[in-house]
Amino acid sequence: MHIHILGICGTFMGGLAALAREAGHRVTGCDSGVYPPMSDQLRSLGIELIEGFGAEQMALQPDMFVVGNVISRARNSDTSPKFPLMEAILDAGAPYTSGPQWLAEHVLQGRHVLAVAGTHGKTTTTAMLAWILESAGLQPGFLVGGVPLNFGVSARLGQGKTFVIEADEYDTAFFDKRSKFVHYRPRTAVLNNLEFDHADIFDDLAAIERQFHHLVRTVPSTGRLVVNGLEESLTRVVSQGCWSELRTFGASVSDFNAVGEPHDFTVTHQGKPLAHVQWSLGGVHNQLNALAAITAADHVGVTPAQSAQALARFENVKRRMEVRARIPFPPVSSNAAALAETSDAVTIYDDFAHHPTAIRTTVNGLRRRIGSARILAVFEPRSNTMKLGAMKAQLPWSLEEVDLAFCHTGGLGWDAAEALQSMGGKALCAPTIDALAAQVASHVRAGDHILCMSNGGFGGIHQKLAQLLQG
Repeated sequence: MHIHILGICGTFMGGLAALAREAGHRVTGCDSGVYPPMSDQLRSLGIELIEGFGAEQMALQPDMFVVGNVISRARNSDTSPKFPLMEAILDAGAPYTSGPQWLAEHVLQGRHVLAVAGTHGKTTTTAMLAWILESAGLQPGFLVGGVPLNFGVSARLGQGKTFVIEADEYDTAFFDKRSKFVHYRPRTAVLNNLEFDHADIFDDLAAIERQFHHLVRTVPSTGRLVVNGLEESLTRVVSQGCWSELRTFGASVSDFNAVGEPHDFTVTHQGKPLAHVQWSLGGVHNQLNALAAITAADHVGVTPAQSAQALARFENVKRRMEVRARIPFPPVSSNAAALAETSDAVTIYDDFAHHPTAIRTTVNGLRRRIGSARILAVFEPRSNTMKLGAMKAQLPWSLEEVDLAFCHTGGLGWDAAEALQSMGGKALCAPTIDALAAQVASHVRAGDHILCMSNGGFGGIHQKLAQLLQG
């Protein structure tokens, strides 16, 4: 089969493309801004990429057009269609489907699907679960919204019966407004947490809870629902009806719990110790992610002790507290490699956090690890929810544990300085990436930890900061 993917450079659609290619299909695709690293990854798989959404791509005559949710019926200011190819597909009556639907029919059919849903931690928990199953010899397939460092790729078909997938609640396509995860029909479903997000498509938290319950309805009676016992929103979801085995984690009364520090803890089942986890990750959020993965893996026969052994070798996901640089400070011209390991070095991190709760938990995890050293938080409100200003009032709360906060204000329709006013002199704003980087560099001291947070590329600010500090 030849499929042509519209919006191929997105994380999900790029992973789908890799799976389709591995399955032997001919894959081509288009997007705006076809650039590395995704473009390099896809081209290395033999996938032809086309810049833009021109109607001339109809000449490819694929068996199926697979449409990403970046595509819409929107029009430009001159009333011309923003996506001429989609208009041509509709006019011609050509076959098209959504990414999740194609995945369900051509990859997930017949597999034991383990789906990880939640507002936060989906990518990390999905990567943990895939690594646990891999370590247990199950050879799982997976599709992760990031690059797990243990695997080096975001997606693979796998040789075993299991398939682990990051289950996003965002809508499927312009013609299918259901959440993506309702297509996956998991036998094991993780509900990791649930907060209000995606203000561009959901009116309130109740609307998201309704979509989560649609996912619950698809889990068979022989399946397992793995639910965070600390989340009131998930309690409300489950109370709407549950027809599967229910296992909870995280709360004192949950089935699976953790006793100890986030980096060194005992896993208990109904109070009985089962396994011990010692690993490099920090933060209570990662401890909860681990409990979710352990509880899900238990459903396919992997014991908590096996899971704990696997997690000791878990290397996290790219862009999750990833150290991008350690810069000797003040800069020196000799023996820089040795000095970069000293406490005077400035460390630059890259993290995907963008929702206020994710920002707060990421900062807290770093604070627990580094103690009293200074944290300089550098962030951009880039998600649709943040651009709309729906979460702006929570930003000071999310940044309580940082020493200084730097916000990129470009493209916002609200006043970030006003939203951060309660932080006083601890918060600074800049309209461009270059100005922001210069602002950060002017405040750096020896031993600082610079935490860059964005769900996009952030204009290469990590490299800009490294160059400024090295200079």
